[in-house]
Amino acid sequence: MEDAATTGQASWFQATARQRVAGLLDPNSFTEFLGPSERVRSPHLHLFDLPSAFDDGVVIGRGALDGKPVLVAAQEGQFMGGTFAEVSGAKMVGLLRAARDHKNLPQTVLLLMDSGGVRLQEANAGELAVAELMRAIVEARCSGVAVIALIGGRAGAFGGAGLTTATCSRVAVSEQGRIAVSGPEVIETNKGVEEFDAENKALVWSTDGGKNRRLIGGADTFAEDSMDGFRAAAKALMAKVPAFDLNTMQAEQERLATRQKRFGACDDAVSMWRILGIKEPEAIRDMDSKEFAALANSIKEANHDAR
Repeated sequence: MEDAATTGQASWFQATARQRVAGLLDPNSFTEFLGPSERVRSPHLHLFDLPSAFDDGVVIGRGALDGKPVLVAAQEGQFMGGTFAEVSGAKMVGLLRAARDHKNLPQTVLLLMDSGGVRLQEANAGELAVAELMRAIVEARCSGVAVIALIGGRAGAFGGAGLTTATCSRVAVSEQGRIAVSGPEVIETNKGVEEFDAENKALVWSTDGGKNRRLIGGADTFAEDSMDGFRAAAKALMAKVPAFDLNTMQAEQERLATRQKRFGACDDAVSMWRILGIKEPEAIRDMDSKEFAALANSIKEANHDAR
């Protein structure tokens, strides 16, 4: 019987990592590596009297999407905020290195990111995991592997997850997805509420949320918050993966420099949207996914094939 949480219209935002994997991939195509029965869990959390998870909050394996073989890593945002740590990081790094080294494995890796960053209880190991993961993504891309990030979970993609996302071949985000290096609370703590009010949810979502990230070029496509929405987004991105070479890197650097110059003086998202030529930028917050996707596709800045 089909799990109601994995049906096509089920919310990606509300789902667990395993439900997202089941809803994204073709039915019965997923084979998990190092599943819960293997009991590969954090060796550190018990020192803090904290419960551990038998998969350490990351699901990895292989399956198929629309008949095409893929490797998948999905972070569980509901376990310690999907944080990067020794075991969870090693599972993701190992998956990418396997794709790099073994051409008999699928040459597309889907990263279902849902993380607040590094696990504080395993800070050094978590920081190392992020660095190794970014290196593994670059090495995989150099060998011809497509690495696609899908962002739409409760924890978003902050800290190391935000950096990792920017390293991928392509990025899909939903309105509920958020992407940033520093979370709102981190900015407020270090710079003060005048710099960024973490309690102002409209400010947080308009700045870090999926609509703004799509419009200013931080994501390549916009997905509806559903299993079908992310399936469609992933399939579209898999069909258009850029080469990873010097020309790509130089074009990306030029794009980012131009974006900094264009938006650097803006103090909110609406100001950036106005610069993009959107006549009624305040209306973007209330647009439904289909209407917004059509608008985003018409904005030149959003279509950044150099990535």
